[in-house]
Amino acid sequence: MANKIPRVPVREQDPAIRATNFEEVCYGYDQQEAILEASRCLRCKKPRCVEACPVGINIPEFIAALHEGRVQEAAEIISADSSLPSICGRVCPQETQCEGSCILGIKGEPVAIGKLERFVGDWKLEHGAAPKAAAPRNGRKVAVIGSGPAGLACASDLARMGYGVKIFEALHEAGGVLVYGIPEFRLPKQRIVAREIEAVKALGVEIETDVIVGRTVTIDSLLDEEGYDAVFIGSGAGLPRFMGIPGENLNGVVSANEFLTRANLMHAYDAAYDTPIYVGQRVVVVGGGNVAMDAVRTAKRLGADATIVYRRSEKELPARVEEVHHAREEGICFRMLTNPTEVLGDERGWVTGVRCVEMELGEPDESGRRSPVVKPGSEFEIPCDVVIMALGTSPNPLLAATTEGLETSRRGCITADEHGATTRKGVFAGGDAVTGAATVILAMGAGRTAAKAIDEYIRSL
Repeated sequence: MANKIPRVPVREQDPAIRATNFEEVCYGYDQQEAILEASRCLRCKKPRCVEACPVGINIPEFIAALHEGRVQEAAEIISADSSLPSICGRVCPQETQCEGSCILGIKGEPVAIGKLERFVGDWKLEHGAAPKAAAPRNGRKVAVIGSGPAGLACASDLARMGYGVKIFEALHEAGGVLVYGIPEFRLPKQRIVAREIEAVKALGVEIETDVIVGRTVTIDSLLDEEGYDAVFIGSGAGLPRFMGIPGENLNGVVSANEFLTRANLMHAYDAAYDTPIYVGQRVVVVGGGNVAMDAVRTAKRLGADATIVYRRSEKELPARVEEVHHAREEGICFRMLTNPTEVLGDERGWVTGVRCVEMELGEPDESGRRSPVVKPGSEFEIPCDVVIMALGTSPNPLLAATTEGLETSRRGCITADEHGATTRKGVFAGGDAVTGAATVILAMGAGRTAAKAIDEYIRSL
């Protein structure tokens, strides 16, 4: 039976070699491997994987087409619900979504849905049919703020509906967190991200970079002066958080956001570029999420001895299991149940280490995770040259501050209902700008939901 076939392993770079370069870690499946893995799918009558997918991809149907060698058809099935399959197949947490709901995973290993999506997406970039022409325009215009996953997904769906869509991006390159936040070794920028964005532009979507909405233009001017019928905010969450401990203003303390932006978007890892980036000999990254893993693995590739410091145990690490596994393979040191209390420095104002305390887990907090409690008398120091804070991010307050009637939560997130409608008429929002830092696929789902709501709103005018 199909479920007796073991999961097809995926080929990867040797850890000792990849820890010294920025080439992609995972090679993915070739067509023969993909078809064999596709044969494991049971094509359930009530596919739980589809229910668990934030954008609702018809997973059994695309896998069935792939199994029969109809790769173009598989690509078209995915494209009906996702405009970024090569990206999602690489960075989405399938283990907690589609694959986490796969029936085969109850007693064995689930179908490698993410790796199959990646194969189909990559095949389409190389061999697929030419992009479909933009839909006939209906005379209505929508402005999209931010060219990350939420903005791209919303813009794609609206363009297919016939709207004139223009994305306004604050940075000099489109892609949002896909280009500034996720390292090259996890998500190649030119080979994958740039080409996926070109496919979105082929639908008729315009993208204008170097536009800071709230400064260059405002939401009010887009609606009242430039003739847009609605605005979607998909500006992400790029404002870093810090611990508020002594020594955070020392030279050598940076946010993961700044560190990764320098390395990814500004090519600091490439000797051909002059972008400054300092890692010293020893780097400590504070945090346990995917961003922390990206930062610590980047620091390792830049030549530093790199350590993760996290206040809970490994069981509570919020990062993907795959990323933690890859980090360990690459020689990253993990200091679990450890919390910094002070960043130490020399007389010149440069970091020399981190003073920490050991923790133990107490009762569960409101998130369901056990709260870390300080062990008395457990202070110790970790020598280092750089401290990278990867403690999460929140939305930039600029949009709310410059838009009358746009409410935010106490965490600075834009207030929006389940359809993406904000407290300001004609303004919708989704993704990290609403939820705080989350995943690519959840942001895409929010963008698609908002596109439907925007269509209904404009039709009602």
